[in-house]
Order: sequence, then structure tokens, then C-alpha cells
Amino acid sequence: MIHAALFALALSASGPTGLYFEQTTVVRPAGETGGPGVRSRVWHSGRRLRLEAGDAKGGPALVLRLDEGRAFRLDPEAQVAVEIDAGRLRARSHADASVAATMMGGEDDLRTAPLEGRRTIAGHAARGFRLRGRQASVDVWVAEDLPGGASVFADFLEWSGAAQALGGLLAAIRELPGFPLETRTRVSVLGETQETVSTVTAIRLETQPPELFEVPAGWRQEKENP
Repeated sequence: MIHAALFALALSASGPTGLYFEQTTVVRPAGETGGPGVRSRVWHSGRRLRLEAGDAKGGPALVLRLDEGRAFRLDPEAQVAVEIDAGRLRARSHADASVAATMMGGEDDLRTAPLEGRRTIAGHAARGFRLRGRQASVDVWVAEDLPGGASVFADFLEWSGAAQALGGLLAAIRELPGFPLETRTRVSVLGETQETVSTVTAIRLETQPPELFEVPAGWRQEKENP
């Protein structure tokens, strides 16, 4: 789950000590409507993150304890917490980030320009910017009334090695004036253009219960298989 969502989540933001948001991600050929997409939920508190996918809360989750340098995959049905191998997670994250960075090109290849108009996303007024690279472009719509920049996952990106791979792309995103509520990434390969659209549908600034980031009492704990 983390390597598929890494780039979209890396564009999300935080300044407060507690944050919850829901996001829908759709992957489709450019110009087509696409399906309903994949829904995800993110809880953030300091250096702790919880990610869930799907329509129902309380399903399988990924918990990142960056304060402890550990990560767990939680399976509520089996009541099992699998500790993920940190080295393997870093390798996957770095590989995903490298693909995105290669498509955008080096820092000198990146161009940022404002988009016309204003939009309302998740109840917040947003303005848009386009980051264009060699084979890809990213449209980012940001809300200036929400605190923070692209920093919720900055610690994770540094810990995983992905920040180094993203290079100038991440730096350009961090300079945008607000909280990213929607990102539209277009990648062209061999004449085919594909879009990935991630949209925040709900967002709340609030203190998060500590138990969200803990292995529940009585659960079996295992190490990830090699």
C-alpha cells in the first residue's frame, strides 16, 4: 500500500500536531473518466502515521512509527501485526520515487506555472499550479487557509531515502503556497499518456488518539517474511 500511495501522500501537508484526511485516487488513460478510484484515510500526529485503504474504517492498516524507526502492517481480522523490514521498505520507496523523478527530469528541467481559475475542494478555496518536466507534469491545487506545506511525510521521505530520489521535484512542491488538496499527474510513455488524480474529499485538524498508532493489546506480533 505504501509504495503505491507514496507519491500522492508525499504531496500532502501538515503543520498542526494532529490531522485526518480522506483521499480518493483514480488511475486512468488521459481524457477518460475512469472508475470510482481507491479511497484512503490518513491519520497524522507528530512523527506517527496511520494509513488505511478501502471504504470501511477499521480495515487493514499501515502504521509508521518514525519516532521509533519501525513500521507495522495491521490485520484486524486475524489480529496480527507484522513488523515490516525497514531495509526492504526503504528500497521500495526509493525505487518508486526514482521513477517519478526520472519522468520529471532534473531540477533544471522543471517549470512551475499558475493555472487559471479557482476551485473549491473539500470545502476550501484552492488555486492551482502546474509543474512540468520531461515526460510528466503535475497539477497541484492548494488551499492557502490550511496551515503547513508539503511536510506531513517529509520525515518519512527522509527516513526511506525517497527524498533524495525525488530531488528537485519535492523541492518545487514544497515551495507551493498552501496545503495540496488535489494532484493530477500525467505521464507519457511511448505515446501513451496516463493520469493519476488524487483528491482530498474531507480534512480535519484535530488531536489524534495515541492508540491509533499502537499495536492493539492481545494481538500477535510477527516479523515480515524475507
